[in-house]
Amino acid sequence: MIGIENYLGFIIAGIIMNLTPGADTIYIITRSIAQGKKAGIYSVLGISCGAIIHVILAGLGLSVILANSILAFNIIKWIGAVYLIYLGVKMLLDKSKLFADKQTEFEKLNFWKIFRQGFWTNLLNPKVAIFFLSLLPQFIKPEYVDSSIPFIILGLTFLTTGTIWCLFLAYSASFMTNTLRNNDRIGKIMKKVSGFVFVGLGLQLLLKRN
Repeated sequence: MIGIENYLGFIIAGIIMNLTPGADTIYIITRSIAQGKKAGIYSVLGISCGAIIHVILAGLGLSVILANSILAFNIIKWIGAVYLIYLGVKMLLDKSKLFADKQTEFEKLNFWKIFRQGFWTNLLNPKVAIFFLSLLPQFIKPEYVDSSIPFIILGLTFLTTGTIWCLFLAYSASFMTNTLRNNDRIGKIMKKVSGFVFVGLGLQLLLKRN
């Protein structure tokens, strides 16, 4: 493949990274269990669109600025951390039921809002940009380092495997909704746990050294 070496090795490495839990995983599972399969799918689409931006930036070389500029990295890191903390605090303070009582209530959900939150959760995570810049060059032939094509091909490959895995998570988690819908206590516990996880991820992002 153009400018790429050990493509199979990259796919394996990408799948391993996809299986590693993170903010995206927590967001998808929470949405899918609480609000059903359709909400989970919209959260996956939002996260995937955020990842597309990272792929384009890596391909164009603009992400190098983020990797080499402490100021740029910190600005994005702080914005992303604050957003994660905001989502977490919102979950902790929200008094509404986590699980919808009826399937028809899923139709009233603001799917654009779910998509948008997923998009920003991924886009404002500087670790994603750094991941692309640190992993992708290892699978690109030296004579092609100045070309954007290999970066984009590898980035889209990672995006494809990641989207497939996230859709699997969304479908699997949504099946739990019918079982948990009548247990409001479990819903409250899950909402609190998810809120603390998001706040913890945000604080970790803020406190972690560059």
